Amino acid sequence: VPVDGSHWLSMREVLDILRQRGHEVVVVAPEVSMHIKPSKNFVMKMFSVPYSKQELEKDFQAFFHVSFEEGTFFERFFHVLEGMKRITDLEFSSCEQLLQNKKLIRYLEESKF
Repeated sequence: VPVDGSHWLSMREVLDILRQRGHEVVVVAPEVSMHIKPSKNFVMKMFSVPYSKQELEKDFQAFFHVSFEEGTFFERFFHVLEGMKRITDLEFSSCEQLLQNKKLIRYLEESKF
């Protein structure tokens, strides 16, 4: 179950190698994503989330923009903290939606994911 961004980009290489070695790879991902896309190298199982791609991109852009803001250490620290909270809230709601998706959970259980 990947997390969007650099985590996914690193994991993608591992998945490609696993597939080359003959493993069946299943990726469970939210429908809304910046980098996680279907591939011939793995089976993709997607689930809906309560946010749009625009919201996701906006929150990530705001988070990265804070890194270059001017201000006191504490101002910048609290802006980074706010951005991390927004992104964490998105990820938390994504996990919540996954766990509430009975059809997908049943598939994962039956396939011994």
